[in-house]
Amino acid sequence: MNRRLNSRRLEGRVLLWLLGGLAFAVVAAALTLATSEEARKVATTGLVDSMADAAEGFMTQATPVDAHALAPNIYQARGVSNTHLIDTGDSVVIFDTGLSIQATRQKRALEELVGEKPVSHVILSHSHQDHVGGTQFWAEAETRIIAHREFTEEQRYLKDLEPYLYQRNRRLFPWMPEEPITRGPLSFGHVVPTQTIRNGEPYKFSQGGFRFEVLPTPGAEGLDNLSLWLPDQRILFVGDTLGPIFPQFPNIFTMRGEKMRKPMEYIESLNRLIDLNAEMLVPGHLAPTRGAQEIREGLTRIRDAVQYVHDETVKGMNAGKTVWQLMEEIQLPPELALSQVHGRVSWGVRSLWEYYATWFHYDSTTELYPVPVRAVYAELGELAGVEALSRQARAALAAGEPVKALHFCEIALATDPGASAALEAQRDALQVLLNRARMGFETSYEIIWLEGELEMTEAALTGPSPASG
Repeated sequence: MNRRLNSRRLEGRVLLWLLGGLAFAVVAAALTLATSEEARKVATTGLVDSMADAAEGFMTQATPVDAHALAPNIYQARGVSNTHLIDTGDSVVIFDTGLSIQATRQKRALEELVGEKPVSHVILSHSHQDHVGGTQFWAEAETRIIAHREFTEEQRYLKDLEPYLYQRNRRLFPWMPEEPITRGPLSFGHVVPTQTIRNGEPYKFSQGGFRFEVLPTPGAEGLDNLSLWLPDQRILFVGDTLGPIFPQFPNIFTMRGEKMRKPMEYIESLNRLIDLNAEMLVPGHLAPTRGAQEIREGLTRIRDAVQYVHDETVKGMNAGKTVWQLMEEIQLPPELALSQVHGRVSWGVRSLWEYYATWFHYDSTTELYPVPVRAVYAELGELAGVEALSRQARAALAAGEPVKALHFCEIALATDPGASAALEAQRDALQVLLNRARMGFETSYEIIWLEGELEMTEAALTGPSPASG
């Protein structure tokens, strides 16, 4: 079963790598032949459709595209990320534009419901590619592209760090292409807002009988989050301001790697959203939540949970406790229980600690110098002996301490990467942690990471196949 699964993943990765590698060449050729901006858009759309056809068979986390009405003249196109359309009569307003390889399908699905109309505004909830990837297909010469004032800076640093962050993301989203598309219209980092919104200064406009309020709500997915409030319909579009699941404990800092999210600024955003008393909450992923009471209770619980974890972390720091103690000790009380599928309380504790106190924990002088503890693993392994370390790992496992077991395995494997006893102990420790993750908070990032580590450990135990040898 695992080998078949690994084979399908590898097949998907190879195919997507080919698509990613060919994408720029195909687009460049099409654009060379195109004689107008419209022809260029048609050529790009054709490529995107071809990529989507190939990719969706392998993207195990992908959501098929469809479109439906949320309320009169308000529509949602579902996909990996949602795109929303408000039909104001002579034109439309778009909130988020989806993942690039699904954007053209989402656009067609929405236009089948409302027809093709001029796009007056494209409002972007934040700079992540799965929310801005289709902007080029919606924006026209007269379209206003509205984003947070921090959007351009967030997009800049994500683009500058793309080679580094992309490979981190691939560990957690294994259906991604082997390499990012770094040039051409399908690459990330080319969205230029025509209007930006500052914190504390909502942007309001009216069109076709709708009143629109674009709200700066920095929070769970970055400093550049915007939400869209329709006060007459009492509908709130939040993008990823609350993360992909409602209600959930947020990713104050994500393990895939990004800038720290400011906790108190996020609490202020939640207070503003609670005060709206929305009757429908529409996220950037998954389905809306309906009912003012359920929405208010969910938002209030998120706010109070973040405040609780923040305050307990600060209290523990002032009491002289280590970050490791607080990661283990701080748990949400029953009345504040939230899903931790996307964000974890213990990770939030560490993020808060380092947000306030930075990287130097005062634990060891060695923290000040560019010599990590791993630099002495091989020597430690030689001194202790690989077999002794493997036995110690087994003893830790038997005592119900799989993380300690991993520490022993890592030292042993630094000395002898092929040591079967250490690899077997590592495999079993990872399996214990994976079982706990699946039976516990079911945190998706943790589970995907452990599955990947387990696969690599099993591959190391099996050794190279005869074909590859």
